[in-house]
Amino acid sequence: MDQRTSGAGALSKTNDRAPALLGVVCGLAAALFWALGFAGTRHGLKVGFTPVDLLVHRYVWSGLVFLPLVLRAGAKDLCGIGWGRGLVLMVLGGPVMSLISYTGFLFVPLGHGSVIQPSCATLGGLLLAALVLKEHVSASRLIGALVIVGGLGVIGAESIGHIGADGVQGDLIFVLTGFMFAGFGTALRHWRVSAVSAALVINVLSLLLLPIYVATVGLAHIAAIGPTENAIQALAQGVLAGPAALYLFAVSVQRLGVARAAVFPACVPALTVLTGAVLLGEPPTLLQTAGLLTVLCGFYLAQRQR
Repeated sequence: MDQRTSGAGALSKTNDRAPALLGVVCGLAAALFWALGFAGTRHGLKVGFTPVDLLVHRYVWSGLVFLPLVLRAGAKDLCGIGWGRGLVLMVLGGPVMSLISYTGFLFVPLGHGSVIQPSCATLGGLLLAALVLKEHVSASRLIGALVIVGGLGVIGAESIGHIGADGVQGDLIFVLTGFMFAGFGTALRHWRVSAVSAALVINVLSLLLLPIYVATVGLAHIAAIGPTENAIQALAQGVLAGPAALYLFAVSVQRLGVARAAVFPACVPALTVLTGAVLLGEPPTLLQTAGLLTVLCGFYLAQRQR
C-alpha cells in the first residue's frame, strides 16, 4: 500500500468518526439539558413558582418562536398531523403531562421524579410496543424491565418508610407521567409523526392555554418572584429542556441511529441526581443511589436488541 492509499484510508476513518463524535456530543448535551430541566423545576418550586407558573415558562416562549413555522407549514392540518392527533399528543407529551409532573416534585425529592418518570416511560414503552405495535420484545429487554421494576421498588421503599403518604403520592404521580410519555412515544410511532413536528405542534397548541392562565391566575404572582428567577426558568424550561434538547437529540439520532442514540435519555436520571447535588444541594440518599444504579442496569438491558 502506497502513502497515498494509506493517507486516503486515514482521512476516510477521520471523516467517519466526525459525525459519530458530533452525535455523541449532541446526545450528551441533550441529556444534560433534560437533567437541568428537572433541576430547574425543583428549584422553581422551592423559590415560590407554582406548577402552572412553570408550565408558562416551559411552553410559551418556545410556542411563540415556533408559531411562524407552524403557520407556514399549515395551521389548518397542523403540519399534517391533524387537530385530533395534535390534541392527543398535547395531553400525553405536552402541558398536561408536564403539569402533573411538576406537581409531583411538591411531594418527593428530585431523585425520585428524575428516576421514576424515565423508568416508567421505558417500561410503558416496552409494554405498548408489544401490545399496540406488535413488536417482538427480546428476553434481554424483559430482564431489563424486571431489573427496572426492582430499582423502582427500592426507591418506593424510601417513600413508604421515610417520607410517608406524601412520598407515595409523589411517586405514583411520576409513575403516571412516565406511562403518559410512553403513550406519547407509541402514538408518534403508530401515526408515523416525527418528534420535531410533534414538538412544533405541541408548543404552538399550548399557547391556547395562555389566555386562561392570564384570566384566572394573572401575571402578578410570577412577576413578584423577580426577573432573575423568571429568567432562570425561561432558560431551563423554555430553552434547554424544550427545543434545545429536542434539536440536539434529533441530531444525535441522525448521526448515530435510533438504537445508539437511545443510550442518552437513559443517562438523564444519573445526570439529574448529579446536577441536583451540585446546583441544589440535594445529594441522593443511599436508597436513592441504590435504586438509581439498579435502574441504570435495567436501562442497559432494556435497550439491547437480543
